[in-house]
Amino acid sequence: MPVNKSHDEFYTLDMSKGWEVPAGYPAGIQQKILSGALDEVNNRGTRTRLLRFQPGVYTTAPFSHDYWEEVYLMEGDLTVGNDADGNGGESFPPHTYAVRPPHAPHGPFKSQKGCILLEIHYFDPV
Repeated sequence: MPVNKSHDEFYTLDMSKGWEVPAGYPAGIQQKILSGALDEVNNRGTRTRLLRFQPGVYTTAPFSHDYWEEVYLMEGDLTVGNDADGNGGESFPPHTYAVRPPHAPHGPFKSQKGCILLEIHYFDPV
């Protein structure tokens, strides 16, 4: 199966628009798809996105999914492992990275001051 991304050379992203709340996320977390698409029903595709947390927003339960995920914290702070009320967890600064295989539980997440993550998602085989 070919990679489902177009050829895009360097261009300036418009960070003021194109954001949407992903299904199942609270309103203060938004994604901006940069390239590709993920077909979670048929376990195909690859996607690169930015994920933005507004200050103080958190998720309440761990995530698990059928695809690989690479995450790079570009700016801001991200706490991993908070409880359902947003308390606790381990905080990480910018320029930290994670890679997860399918079905690896991760999260919940929160950000005190807000953050932007670069995420790459893909099914195996790519």
